[in-house]
Amino acid sequence: MSPMTATGTAPMIRREIGDGGICVLTFDRPESGANIFDAPTMQNLSEHLDAIEKDPSIRGVIVTSVKKSIFIAGADLKTLLKQAQTGELRTFIAEGQKVFNRLAALKVPTVAAIHGACAGGGYEITLACDYRVASNDPATKIGLPETTLGLVPAWGGATRLPRLLGADAAAEVILKGKLYGADEALKLGLIDEVTTREQLIEAARKKLGEGKRKTEAAKSGMTVAAPKAGGNAAPGRAHEIIQRSGDSSIEESLAMEVDAISELGATDATQNLIRNFFLADKYRKGSSKTAAEKVTHAAVIGAGIMGSGIAQWLSSRGVSVILRDVNSEAIDRGLANIEKTYADGVKRGLLSADKAQEGRARIVASTQPGVMRDVQIVIEAASEKLEIKKKIFVDLAATTPPKAILATNTSALPIGELATASGSAERVVGLHFFNPVSRMKLIEVVIGRQTSNETRDRALAFARQIGKLPVVVRDAPGFLVNRVLFPYLCDAAEIFQSGVSAEEIDQALLQWGMPMGPLRLIDEIGIDITVDIADTLEKAFGARDRAPEILRKMYEGKMLGRKSGGGFYAYEGKQQTPNETLQEWRQEPGENLAAENITDRLTFLMVNEAARCLEEKVVATPEDADYGMVLGTGFPTFRGGPLRYAENYGLKKLVAEMDEIRSRAGEKFAPCDLLRQHAQNGTTFYG
Repeated sequence: MSPMTATGTAPMIRREIGDGGICVLTFDRPESGANIFDAPTMQNLSEHLDAIEKDPSIRGVIVTSVKKSIFIAGADLKTLLKQAQTGELRTFIAEGQKVFNRLAALKVPTVAAIHGACAGGGYEITLACDYRVASNDPATKIGLPETTLGLVPAWGGATRLPRLLGADAAAEVILKGKLYGADEALKLGLIDEVTTREQLIEAARKKLGEGKRKTEAAKSGMTVAAPKAGGNAAPGRAHEIIQRSGDSSIEESLAMEVDAISELGATDATQNLIRNFFLADKYRKGSSKTAAEKVTHAAVIGAGIMGSGIAQWLSSRGVSVILRDVNSEAIDRGLANIEKTYADGVKRGLLSADKAQEGRARIVASTQPGVMRDVQIVIEAASEKLEIKKKIFVDLAATTPPKAILATNTSALPIGELATASGSAERVVGLHFFNPVSRMKLIEVVIGRQTSNETRDRALAFARQIGKLPVVVRDAPGFLVNRVLFPYLCDAAEIFQSGVSAEEIDQALLQWGMPMGPLRLIDEIGIDITVDIADTLEKAFGARDRAPEILRKMYEGKMLGRKSGGGFYAYEGKQQTPNETLQEWRQEPGENLAAENITDRLTFLMVNEAARCLEEKVVATPEDADYGMVLGTGFPTFRGGPLRYAENYGLKKLVAEMDEIRSRAGEKFAPCDLLRQHAQNGTTFYG
């Protein structure tokens, strides 16, 4: 293709016409690594279409981008969130549809030449083109993720994709909200051709030679079932549009898109999902402006479930690991756990067999003590006994380089006592991973009174280096997640003890949006561990963390949850049934608790404890409390976290209802000072 002569420019998009009357529209947002659609970009595109429509010399149009890793990332979500809150969303979406419709209606053939992320509105503009050609670069990811954000594809995605692929295939893509690599996108029919980045424009130019694509009628006969109703209504709305597309004109279908996204955008659920997207980005990137040293050598002390899980994760992220335990049998079990995690990862397609083998080779297991000269960080994951951990930290301070970070994976024990015992308090920090390590993204970075700023910053950088999302918490009993979670778990056990069935309690919380019911979660944690943590928290916070009598009887009776075959449920293989042997320790049903009463009672306890964590500066911001609970417990994303949920519920209403529950069920339901203050003053956590 010959050099092009510029015939027009605009701030976001360049228009160039070259040999043969081929017009190339190049998206290149100034001073940004990403192209996005906002009102100015739409206006730019509209102006270019004005010129194209009036120029009879143009024989074809190519839409492309010059960004290194992003074609067009879609609509500006910050703009969308603001418009959703102000009611301006409908106008913005409708204007975008008009612009894309003009692109689709051009008399000349059009091709999208895609390199990099092509998501949401970025893919929808390509659907308004006749053809789509993509680079085979790993950066190229294509799809419509809107439903995961509580939205529907509303710039023609839910209308044009069914006409391209058929209703069922389009529903699979839109309802899952996944992004696909170029080869998979080609198999699905999302694009027409894959080539190298270097050949992309030439391939698009050749595609123009095929002329205008014949417009397909919508294909009816959809068989994909409607998604189950839940807190995120977007998949259901998208399904409805796709299902009706076979009997609707393009104009009617586009109107349904606008209605759906406007109504969804006004809901708390969608606004919370969009906020969560930004929080994920914030915690992934952090705020540090200086590059931290890359950790290449680490040690993990303790080869149990957590220690072996941490060692496996570090090795899979390119870190060489010494896995140490005084017990050779523990080492053998730990290595077997590591092998199983790698094998499962290969089976699930998360990594190749070669990458798994490379990861295994980075782990050296040993029962021998000694100096660890090259390690940059040591993570202690031994038994949750304070005196044992103190001895380990004394040894680590003496056998590691003076700059090495000394971290503990404790879930509740005081960091400060370990720091003081070590004699190197400034380099001691908590790195609380969650089980299973290979799947849980959160790390609580626990800062003790004597932890240095340098250690804190290096620990945060390390957490991000290994692909985790760190939330900073102050050294206090239970840190954030366990502290907020345990009043909820203990009260669920108390409700069960009072006569309400395990299934009724768990089902109420599942329907509310939690990924697992509280009693099933206790079974997964283990009754013994639950009682131990509750006892630790009760010493600090009193009766609201007291383990009810039934948990202690289960502990004494060796009914420890799934690992022993029985807890609140009896487990046989993958089957679980209510454990009838617990009946002797339960009371006759008293107060009749409806599902909403159960969920209010339990979730209000989480709200109250999260507010206390903010009040006592265990966390610095409401975002820390909310995002930590979303990541650490699966608190429903569409509810935004405990504090955001409280605001959406209404703080005055919530405090009044807590006072009413308190009059019946005791002081643990008394709203904390910060909650009551906001309710009385009409203020909020987020301002």
